[in-house]
Amino acid sequence: MTQRKMGQGALLDEQGRLVERGWATSETRRYDRAMARPAQPERLKEWDYYCILDDAFGLALTVADNGHMGFLGVSWMDFEARGFVNGGVSLPAPHGAMGLPASADSGDIVKEHKGLRIAFRHEPGGRRLTIDAPQFDKGRGLSGEVWLSQPPMDRMVIATPWAEAPEAFYYNQKINCMPAAGEIVHAGHRHRFEPASAFGVLDWGRGVWTFDNTWYWGSASGLVEGRPFGFNIGHGFGDTSAASENMLFLDGRAHKLAEVTFHLPPGAPDSAPWRFTSSDGRFEMTFEPIVDRSAAFSLGEISSSQHQVFGRFTGEVGLDDGSRLKVRDLIGFAEEVKNRW
Repeated sequence: MTQRKMGQGALLDEQGRLVERGWATSETRRYDRAMARPAQPERLKEWDYYCILDDAFGLALTVADNGHMGFLGVSWMDFEARGFVNGGVSLPAPHGAMGLPASADSGDIVKEHKGLRIAFRHEPGGRRLTIDAPQFDKGRGLSGEVWLSQPPMDRMVIATPWAEAPEAFYYNQKINCMPAAGEIVHAGHRHRFEPASAFGVLDWGRGVWTFDNTWYWGSASGLVEGRPFGFNIGHGFGDTSAASENMLFLDGRAHKLAEVTFHLPPGAPDSAPWRFTSSDGRFEMTFEPIVDRSAAFSLGEISSSQHQVFGRFTGEVGLDDGSRLKVRDLIGFAEEVKNRW
């Protein structure tokens, strides 16, 4: 597999196809929803997903326009209790009416629906996330604000097509290792995220998808030997022959990996450790599950089965200069998601 770095310019041509497939470490291509040419309107999907983790708790916030359904999502994970609560509200068939930004680096998102309020705002030096969900967890409620610092640093960017659908593409950015500071109140209990121990990741996705998909994604951010370290791994996002999304981050610099294989346990996703290997030998990890944040729904032929498993990664990675870095008990997640959408 030959992985290709992308140049700058428009993402899509007049036919709605990728001008260039490949990967980058910054937002090099300009996305324009109006240039997409989906075979059906519901094939066009857009989302912003943030996940903030420390060793004790996790917060996940989602704003998504998936064509046939919009979604404002909130999840709270308690790693000490090995539990989670999912919450959120659906919006019927927005088809672009949610107005999600064309860039991961500008454009605020402020949404309110059925008493749930979510805001993602850009400010100098970072991003401010606010949440007010009084009906979350059967009325126990969740609210608060988290500041994600974003110093100059590399990110993971891919533009991938689908071989079987010329109009389909996926433009994705993952920004790891953002130090998190803020307070979340859940059911009257306050938890403080501290930037020395809590980090956030952004998953920013825009694309025209095929109907039936299964993807695998893994991510972690933290401090290793006192240095900011993280990674993004995954597959199932179209034809990745020119651009996988496998990448390490150390001190703000990206280290590109080849293929990473997910070895899932034979039973439930949280029943036993996962294992990860890479074709270049630069990502060898075990993953000890703590909690499976599962979710599923089915409506006619549309369905989704999601298993986002949170846990701790231990292993060794290889950097671009040939040196090795040992990782131990780094909090993160690995997921298997099956969508018919």
